Amino acid sequence: MNDFAHSPATIRIGDLEVCRLGFGAMQIPGPMVWGEPKDPERIRAVLRRVLELGIQLIDTSWYYGPHVSNRFIAETLHPYAKHLVIATKLGGKRTPDKGWAAFNRPEELRQGCDEDLRGLRLDRIDVVHLRWIDHTEVPFREALDAMIGLQKEGKIRHLALSNVSLAQLRYGMDKTPIVGVQNLYNVAAGEKRLGQFPHAAIADQEQIVDLCAANGMAFLPFFPLAIPGPGPKRPAPAITAVAKRHAKTEAQIAIAWLLARSKAILPIAGTSSPLHLDENWNARTIALTNADIAEISTAREASA
Repeated sequence: MNDFAHSPATIRIGDLEVCRLGFGAMQIPGPMVWGEPKDPERIRAVLRRVLELGIQLIDTSWYYGPHVSNRFIAETLHPYAKHLVIATKLGGKRTPDKGWAAFNRPEELRQGCDEDLRGLRLDRIDVVHLRWIDHTEVPFREALDAMIGLQKEGKIRHLALSNVSLAQLRYGMDKTPIVGVQNLYNVAAGEKRLGQFPHAAIADQEQIVDLCAANGMAFLPFFPLAIPGPGPKRPAPAITAVAKRHAKTEAQIAIAWLLARSKAILPIAGTSSPLHLDENWNARTIALTNADIAEISTAREASA
């Protein structure tokens, strides 16, 4: 792990330490994160390769599939290696039309936690994010209290937050130890905006990243591989130019930029392809220059 071009190579999540590049399980299920994968054996090969490469964190959730990601992880990797950290998230669910909806009432969070424990064959989950989805009548404080209760019962080791505003993060930090934040963040800035993430203000994200770094928390950007499309006000030309200079893919440059952006960032790039998994992992060795970083950052800020 010393071959990370941008230090540090590892990051602490509470009392756990992992290498600063994880694996997101969102692409294990079929299209639209729904149902069974088209090639189950390739998914198992990807999961086995995760451990072979030395990746130490897998991010998943019971509602990926639903239940599909957790089942493949457990069937392929259980009993888990001692160094493997599994992170999940509660607060959402899938709807019959393959949509996403809030599921963050106290009893729903408990149900989701039990689903994760059962599906992953665990007695306690290492890291659990409270994923905040808008359009709910449940106050944030009530949902957080429910998560704290699950932690006190021994079902959760460490608490983290996801899709939260700066104000919600500060509230959570004042209320209880928070080990990380999982928010929308990538080289595409605000371009990748999905319906379930309407309030995770782009303006907040830079402050949240810096707050995490200052307080020893991990920042796990979701959709880390989102690449902006062409257009005069989008940073695609800058990313393309940097990729050509380094003879790497744009996705690899997207990961390298995140690793260079802050010591707190722990990308959780996901894929259903062993080849792409290796490409993502190799992005850690790309040494972006200060000029590269500035070029992408400037174009990204201009497009936000």
